[in-house]
Amino acid sequence: MRLKRKNKLNRIDGFQKVLIVILTLLAIFMLIPLVFIFAHSLKPFHELFIFPPRIYVEEPTLQNFIELFTLSSNSVVPVTRYLFNSIIATALTVIGVVIVSALCAYPLSKHKFPGHNFLFATIILTLMFASETVGIPRYLVVSKLGIMNNYLGHLLPYLAAPVSVFLMKQFVDQVPNELLEAAKMDGAREWTVFYKIVIPMIMPAVATVSILTFQGAWSNIEPSRLFMQDEAMKTFPFFLQTILGGAANAVARQGAAAAATLVLFLPNLLFFLFYQRKVIATMAHSGIK
Repeated sequence: MRLKRKNKLNRIDGFQKVLIVILTLLAIFMLIPLVFIFAHSLKPFHELFIFPPRIYVEEPTLQNFIELFTLSSNSVVPVTRYLFNSIIATALTVIGVVIVSALCAYPLSKHKFPGHNFLFATIILTLMFASETVGIPRYLVVSKLGIMNNYLGHLLPYLAAPVSVFLMKQFVDQVPNELLEAAKMDGAREWTVFYKIVIPMIMPAVATVSILTFQGAWSNIEPSRLFMQDEAMKTFPFFLQTILGGAANAVARQGAAAAATLVLFLPNLLFFLFYQRKVIATMAHSGIK
């Protein structure tokens, strides 16, 4: 094994060695924001306002996290309730978007029903509209359905995800029709074909859709601001916005805000690291025709 490694290293020419060094330095440079977020959350109050800002922390402390979780101790709704709402709303949204997008992409790709091209073109057309343009219709729908102050209010308005449908359809298109026909000839029903053949083959797309949906849902404050009048149904990003509201809070609560920023960022990082191999496979597979 050592001989093989030495042979591989000997095959690397000078240009490749320089390229490896440059890429390594670039990777270290790109890690600086991550290090800053972690260090900033551990800084005591007097280090938070040092100019120019320091990447490192000299006197690390957990006081910012203690302040964050005791900030709402005198209020009716504790910060843990906001976190719980964010976890539930995000999990439901990710699961719902993946299921709905896959169920939409499969018939559009493999069942040439009348009007399927028009329906897919309509889905692509919706990509041109900014989310603000559907804010009022979305509010009216949620209000008429009576799902204000409900977890469905966090979930239902975001189930229709055109980008997710488009991405999954492109992957389903590459699943061989002969494989599906062979499964049906062996007695597999439509649901069995979809669940046991199509879904495993498009797992890179499922992982990518999950990451994109998670990032959008975890940091989304629109449902809390528009659809939730009950404070106990609002999410952690909304709570973070409220503690920073006003010039006085932006200074006095800077420590709690630094800790909250890390709490808000960490799930995104962990979720991406968990699915990063699938995302890389998505990028590689998308370039193979």
